[in-house]
Amino acid sequence: MMRVIGLISGTSVDGIDAALVEITGKDLDINVTLLAGATYPYPDALSKQILEVCGGASLSMAEFAQLDDAIAYTFAQAAQNIQSGNDSADLIGSHGQTVFHRPPTDDLGLPVLDSGFKKIENPKSKMGYSLQLGRGALVAHLTGIPTVSNFRAADIAAGGQGAPMVSGIDAYLLSQPDKNRCVQNIGGIGNVTYLPARRGSWLEDIRGWDTGPGNALLDLAVQYLTNGVKTYDQDGAWAAAGTICNDLVEQWLQQDYFQQQPPKSTGRELFSYTYLRQCIADASAYELSSADLLATLTELTAASIVHSYRTFLPQMPDEVLLCGGGSRNLYLKQRLQATLQPVPVLTTDEAGVNADFKEAIAFAVLAYWRQLGIPGNLPQVTGATSAVLLGEVHLPTKLKTLS
Repeated sequence: MMRVIGLISGTSVDGIDAALVEITGKDLDINVTLLAGATYPYPDALSKQILEVCGGASLSMAEFAQLDDAIAYTFAQAAQNIQSGNDSADLIGSHGQTVFHRPPTDDLGLPVLDSGFKKIENPKSKMGYSLQLGRGALVAHLTGIPTVSNFRAADIAAGGQGAPMVSGIDAYLLSQPDKNRCVQNIGGIGNVTYLPARRGSWLEDIRGWDTGPGNALLDLAVQYLTNGVKTYDQDGAWAAAGTICNDLVEQWLQQDYFQQQPPKSTGRELFSYTYLRQCIADASAYELSSADLLATLTELTAASIVHSYRTFLPQMPDEVLLCGGGSRNLYLKQRLQATLQPVPVLTTDEAGVNADFKEAIAFAVLAYWRQLGIPGNLPQVTGATSAVLLGEVHLPTKLKTLS
């Protein structure tokens, strides 16, 4: 038995999700109990800087180091706070804050080498790149707890996308012997794990990918429409007051990413403020109200999820389980249910896994597996050439209590 803290801040950059869990089991057949879960908002100035960097703002190396330290310190504070009133944790799994994600590509912009360099034959030019700030070594030093971080790097080094990372966890926590399920996370970006019924070679038949925008475009649109006064559409109420422009949704679904075969991953690098501005420009011909625009962008999130199921799944699931912040958007959930009918749309809460903290729970389990020497990625999901150990282990130098 081990008590593990899972920490993650997603592409919405709305705070650090922390989960303290108790894990039992010596192999992949594990039992996970959530002891405590909480979301700790970033300080406003730090959140603003992270979003600027995600949007392409430049930093000096000194500023970069300072930002990395500030994120690590905030993650360490979250780890300390989640233990309040509970026994101390044995291990931390810290995903950190993604500030840049580039899927595998042929265009790496590699330098042209002078004649004095020996030519590298057949370089792995498709290797991706993903950067998470909040270095694990500092989290371990500040908390006095061994910390596993930088989970995506090993999968990327094996030729994978480095995402989605949680499909293996979904398999052991949410698969059923008699149901085909989709576990749909809706954070800033959406990602799905398809879980076939636990029969035969079911593990080999698991699939997963990033479906496209989750809350990212919706949050950006709300900030744009309110001049920053509001940051999100609570319960989807504003969008629910609008009318969907289906012609625009169909136009937007022609975007290359939605047609790309999995394995695939994406992020704010694509579904960015620049992308939103293009959506707004496209909408100008239809004279949409603010509510109409939000309704249409919400429909894009729902439609892109359903489009990916119908295009890339071997069959439609028996049920869909939502998690992440978008699972609390009542209007988005309603639109998913209407579009997926008759497939029921539930939340992972109804399957016994907290929908708000499922991703944090997953990184606690990945850290646990790393300690046991169990690979955490699923190659058929990420596109890696093999299953590999995920994460780097950092041991604390000494116990230090944060002030």
